[in-house]
Amino acid sequence: MNAPFAVAAHYSGTWDEARLERWAVQLRSRLDAPNVTLGLVFLTPQFFDVAKEVLEILRVHARIPLLVGCSSQSLIVNGEELEDEPGLVVQLFHLPDAQLRALHFTDTDLEKTNGPAEWHRFTGVRPEDTHGWLIFADPFHLDGESWLREWNAAYPAKSAVGGLASGNFEEQRIQLYLNGEVFEDGALALSIGGGVKIECLTSQGCTPIGAPWTITKSDRNFIHQIANRPAYHVLVDTFNALPKEEQTRAQGNLFVGFANSEYHEEFHRGDFLVRNLLGADPQNGILAVGALPRTGQTIQFHRRDAATATDDLVAGLTRIRKQVEGATVYGGLLCLCNGRGKRLFGHMGRPNHDASLVQEQLGPLSVSGFFCNGELGPVGGKNFLHGYTASLALLVKA
Repeated sequence: MNAPFAVAAHYSGTWDEARLERWAVQLRSRLDAPNVTLGLVFLTPQFFDVAKEVLEILRVHARIPLLVGCSSQSLIVNGEELEDEPGLVVQLFHLPDAQLRALHFTDTDLEKTNGPAEWHRFTGVRPEDTHGWLIFADPFHLDGESWLREWNAAYPAKSAVGGLASGNFEEQRIQLYLNGEVFEDGALALSIGGGVKIECLTSQGCTPIGAPWTITKSDRNFIHQIANRPAYHVLVDTFNALPKEEQTRAQGNLFVGFANSEYHEEFHRGDFLVRNLLGADPQNGILAVGALPRTGQTIQFHRRDAATATDDLVAGLTRIRKQVEGATVYGGLLCLCNGRGKRLFGHMGRPNHDASLVQEQLGPLSVSGFFCNGELGPVGGKNFLHGYTASLALLVKA
């Protein structure tokens, strides 16, 4: 599945202008193409103070006409997950016949831009002009949920894949990169159109447990009744019905899933938008969840652990491999939750868990990416912000 028109590499260590110049030239020489169309770049916070210089060196010496990316504490390159290692990752693409447009916007722009027509004017991109978007955003200052509601209305059925940047958490400081500019708030959106499209995978790492139910009473983010019973009692009965081994795996790992469509005859893994179970009130029978459920909506409880997350990602990669079979796949962007990596899979004795699975199922494939404060990806044809998720975008010949 490897195409010669994309390369990705990791620059390790500290800032050294001459060394970075040589590294950029060498990276460009590895791209078997007449020109670079697009560059993706991800920097760790150790490079914050010299980010502008880094971007300029990359643009000049790797000859990148369009460069986008963001900061992160941990980086991804090809089959490696470089957790808490200082450095930067750059990916170069040659994308024949691609139509690309990148822009930066802030919360102020979000307040001023209401309705699909205004978003089309603001971005300069109509729905028919794009196959999908790569998104890099600020987790601290941008109202991501409000933006996504507007974005889904403006670009229906167009995938938006990416994540919320990470950086210096104590200072709530991140960086976003567009060509030679460094931004510390807002979001970057890169439209992919023309001769290149996006095929994507959103792996939420969960499996349904028990049976699907109907919510019969809810208020804001509280579920009062499921199937006309106190919601907490339904949760307890679901847990108690599990085999003892599954009960052990489910302790502290319970979530709620809301059906992305009510028209399934049967519900399976992937048919739900998974959200956090925030709390429970045994006395009143109420559940608090990280969503706004509605009466009449289908709900099913879910379990998440390392083995389940592995199975879910493998299943998703198997599906996407069939989708792109026979197509030219240029490369991929992989966005992983900060809670994955060694934190979730370390006890399995398998480093680079998610990135290596991508290579096993789809590789050899040029991949870049980063660990996120929240991941973006579609579920049921709409884009959502997620947690504990692996979000993969493949750039594919249209």
